[in-house]
Amino acid sequence: MTTGAFLHPYAKPTRAADTYTRIVRGDGARVYDDHGNEYIDGMASLWYANVGYGQRSITDAVASQMNNIAAYHCFEPFSNEPAEAISQRLAGYAPFENGRVFLTSSGSEAVDSAMKLARIAHVRAGNPQRNVIVTRGRAYHGVTYGGLSAQGLPANQEGFGPFVEGIINIAADDIEAMASYMAEHGHTVAAIMTEPVQGAAGVYPPSDGYLEGLRRLCDQHGAFLIFDEVICAFGRLGAWFGAQRFGVTPDLITFAKAVTSGYIPLGGVIMNERVSAPLESDATWMLRHGHTYSGHPTACAAALANLDIIDEQNLLERAPAIGARLFDGFAALQRDGIIREIRSDRAIAATVLAEGLDAFAVRDTLLASGVITRAVNPETLTWCPPLVITDSEIDRIVDGLAVALRT
Repeated sequence: MTTGAFLHPYAKPTRAADTYTRIVRGDGARVYDDHGNEYIDGMASLWYANVGYGQRSITDAVASQMNNIAAYHCFEPFSNEPAEAISQRLAGYAPFENGRVFLTSSGSEAVDSAMKLARIAHVRAGNPQRNVIVTRGRAYHGVTYGGLSAQGLPANQEGFGPFVEGIINIAADDIEAMASYMAEHGHTVAAIMTEPVQGAAGVYPPSDGYLEGLRRLCDQHGAFLIFDEVICAFGRLGAWFGAQRFGVTPDLITFAKAVTSGYIPLGGVIMNERVSAPLESDATWMLRHGHTYSGHPTACAAALANLDIIDEQNLLERAPAIGARLFDGFAALQRDGIIREIRSDRAIAATVLAEGLDAFAVRDTLLASGVITRAVNPETLTWCPPLVITDSEIDRIVDGLAVALRT
């Protein structure tokens, strides 16, 4: 057995190439491997395929755009209609008015961009001392050096240091610790950054009042509030953004993943006028930040078609029903003693297994039976199915988990 040339992300470099499951096709909430085996995708690939697979309107939009012009950069003085259209549409969905949108190719790039935009906005407003980014324990903010430095998951950071300076991590959900830090150092803080629901750590909804407390502290001390919505946005929590789900309005929102449901990579940052106004205050000043593919027209065309599907199929309304059916099924297994804890919010969930059960082994057993989940640690499985999943497919997930846990 050989490893092959492809070095897989988040994988053992020694794993043999022929032991991977090769996915070749998808339809709705189901995917198929190169042997013809069918799987119910309980993870929307990697938290992103909200509209599911095989959506011809997206592939048609992509093909049409590529037949015109597949790509062209948006550095001054160039632009394109899909980039302008998706920015206008996202600004319209945002929980604040007059938003501006900066486009990237991934969530990691979006997080780094939000951190940079928060810092430069304070500089342009005459407050260069505001350069500290404060984050939360258990945080996942991507894998580029800015987001990696902002993480609260030490296992992901191990061996990759030194990290970006000026980033402070405060224990998760400890609003008193956050208030104490801000009371002493708030005049140096550019922004507090948090996920509305922490996803990659194992699905942790915010404790009561926590997000409201962060908003209050930012207002008191003059800092921006960044919501990292790479997982939460575009219907996962039953609203366009987690900000609307929890009724807390940030100053910047990062997005990626489900903005295109993964058909073409796209990410970005939506910012309110508190952030954009300092950037616009001097007509001679240039924002020296951007990526080769910022505003990639084909990716933006995919996003527009994807958002049409979410709108037309009322997928925002589907998320609570998905979550309720999953929770009811998992709760029955919890009553049987084979699940220890359920953490969930709308169409995202985690199941913490009973002691003695190994989540990675259960993941593999489920895969062999035709259900895909993700083990984020030895005791926790996460669930984030496409919003087009049917009730019968949800039941197959629950039934498959029940069998795997008893095997």
